[in-house]
Amino acid sequence: MEKFEVLHSGAVPLPVENIDTDQIIPARFLKATSRDGFGENLFRDWRYDSKGSPKVDFVLNDERYKGQILVAGKNFGCGSSREHAAWAIYDAGFRVVISSYFADIFRGNALNNGILPLQVSEEVLQQLLDLVSQQPETTFTVDLQQQQLLVPAADIAVPFAIDAYKKECLLNGYDDIDFLVNQKEAIENYEKNRVWAY
Repeated sequence: MEKFEVLHSGAVPLPVENIDTDQIIPARFLKATSRDGFGENLFRDWRYDSKGSPKVDFVLNDERYKGQILVAGKNFGCGSSREHAAWAIYDAGFRVVISSYFADIFRGNALNNGILPLQVSEEVLQQLLDLVSQQPETTFTVDLQQQQLLVPAADIAVPFAIDAYKKECLLNGYDDIDFLVNQKEAIENYEKNRVWAY
């Protein structure tokens, strides 16, 4: 995974509540075992019509909105536990999803796949959605080290919470296996110096 430190980016507004994982990546696309290629089917049924043509009224097909940040409605990622939803979001180029609430399993899957699920209050979420919808060129700064979301154009500075272990993994571009591999020296030293009881 890419290291995540400070992200400066535009945002894509998706003001829909209760977006479930089947809307994020429909079940018929879950046959692949590699993470690659899922991004092209992100929100497939919302982005394309039955003939495969882009729907002009869907935000991901609107050239005004660009960036690595998705600002979505409350209760994002509910529904089934499919990790493919996080794969699709990451493969489509998003590194942050902002919402006022995330389903727990989706939150974990996102963090395990290099995506920061950034939770804000409902009031701040509405402010961000309104701002980006009206001013698509708005730039956000997400500072993971300082745990702050900054939107200078609107004088917004919002702290956010994140598990310390997951923060370290994102900062270093680690998944859980990478983290353990990078503890090899400490593990070997512990094993060498521990007192065995018989």
